[in-house]
Amino acid sequence: MAASVPARPLEGRRLLLGVTGGIAAYKAALLVRLFKKAGAEVQVLMTPDATRFITPLTLGTLSER
Repeated sequence: MAASVPARPLEGRRLLLGVTGGIAAYKAALLVRLFKKAGAEVQVLMTPDATRFITPLTLGTLSER
């Protein structure tokens, strides 16, 4: 019998996601969505250079913070 995977494995967890000014910064939006879907509370911290690739409004909206 296979073990069941919890629907929200990160429920009750608090995560801090740091985003810096690299081209991969746009992937932060996907990470925030996946972490939220898994039940985590996500706070995003961005460097000024990160805002050249993705806006704080986008990540704030996705993280609900």
